[in-house]
Amino acid sequence: MTNRDFSTLPLSSVFLRNLERLGYRSMTAIQAQSLPLILQQRDLIAQANTGSGKTLAFAIGILHRLDPADFSTQALVLCPTRELADQVAKELRRVARFADNIKVLTLCGGVPMGPQIASLKHGAHVIVGTPGRIQDHMSRASIDLSGVRTLVLDEGDRMVGMGFFDEIKGIVNACPRERQTLLFSATYPDDMKMASAAFLNRPLELKVDAAQDAPRVEQRFYEVAHERRNLAVLQLLAHFRPESTLAFCNTRIHCRELAAELRAQGISALALHGELEQRERDELLVQFANRSCTVLVATDVAARGLDIRTVDAVINVDVAKDTEVHTHRIGRTGRLGSGDKTGLALSLCAPSERKWVKLIEAWQGGPVRWFALAELQPATTEMLQAPMLTLRILGGRKDKLRPGDLLGALTGITGLNKDQVGRIDVFDDICFVALERQIAARALASLIQTGIKGRNFRMNLLKTA
Repeated sequence: MTNRDFSTLPLSSVFLRNLERLGYRSMTAIQAQSLPLILQQRDLIAQANTGSGKTLAFAIGILHRLDPADFSTQALVLCPTRELADQVAKELRRVARFADNIKVLTLCGGVPMGPQIASLKHGAHVIVGTPGRIQDHMSRASIDLSGVRTLVLDEGDRMVGMGFFDEIKGIVNACPRERQTLLFSATYPDDMKMASAAFLNRPLELKVDAAQDAPRVEQRFYEVAHERRNLAVLQLLAHFRPESTLAFCNTRIHCRELAAELRAQGISALALHGELEQRERDELLVQFANRSCTVLVATDVAARGLDIRTVDAVINVDVAKDTEVHTHRIGRTGRLGSGDKTGLALSLCAPSERKWVKLIEAWQGGPVRWFALAELQPATTEMLQAPMLTLRILGGRKDKLRPGDLLGALTGITGLNKDQVGRIDVFDDICFVALERQIAARALASLIQTGIKGRNFRMNLLKTA
């Protein structure tokens, strides 16, 4: 037993068993330092990077003191983006499985207000949302924050940088004075310290250096001519053959071009960038999470705030010009707290980008490791096609569809083995089901013919290659 064992925390046996079932066997650095204080209900300012395990830390703190019998809103988590809010809500629901009937509600922009207002009328133990949408509900008197016991400001620096300070201030003032406030932030500059001072009560400050858990990521740098970097990405994928890869580009144009080139080579690839509509972004992330997409090519919109768990490799197609951005990028692989797997971070560097690598070396306190592309195995014609395809069904929770209904229809009506069905995501008005690529078309045809729960829904397969 070490001081990083979850069993050292004053959690119930059913809580600890659920953490073990979820694969959380030992605490990360930020969890080990913050959780004893969080469970003592102290206010906290914690500096921690993406991938450090901060979400689990405050999720445990929220759920430890939550009363399931009280359906008033007992905790509020503010996030800068809808993507982060969705991921935080999913993690809270996973961790809350040790108890019955804990309701976690997500309130973000980009979706109609009506269904959210209806959900609020039925009560929610925990609300996760973006400042703008929470303030919208406050202005309509559709949300009651008077019972909040725990307030979390997740990625506080990013929310302030996006201009949300006034919204945050109004939301904080609507919460009780006697509450616990947890501020998680990658940076904590003096101006933010002054601005947030009124939000917290004698807070303790923690700072976890990303380098504490750096051995979980193996970094390799390759020098390449600028015009040959797309070919170099193919070489890296063919050699290392990761099951899931995040490839970062500095521009939207390069992002789209690389994804198209990878698809032309038979690789299941999609492009994530800021010009996409919210619906398109959601669909891309679902496909990447359920193994329908092997390579997600992204601009830095995906470097922070996206809790993507099973990333085997990160490829920096362009070197980041900021060490913090580089840290967030490589933090997507080798995620902490759910096993001992080491992630792989591969960076391509044009001669003109050497100056940015020197900044990375200064930050990490030592030289990076250089390798030669010529030493990689030559690219083969058999490339990385995702094992799954995603079935999109235009119906969801509002149509009384549940994961069990979809699995039952696929195994009972179409005759599939349950092992041929992967992750199922059910949202208010849409569902996504991962199916083995070889049987996906047959399953779609059967469902179109027979329907689900006696009803016909529009549906189709999403293609990534």
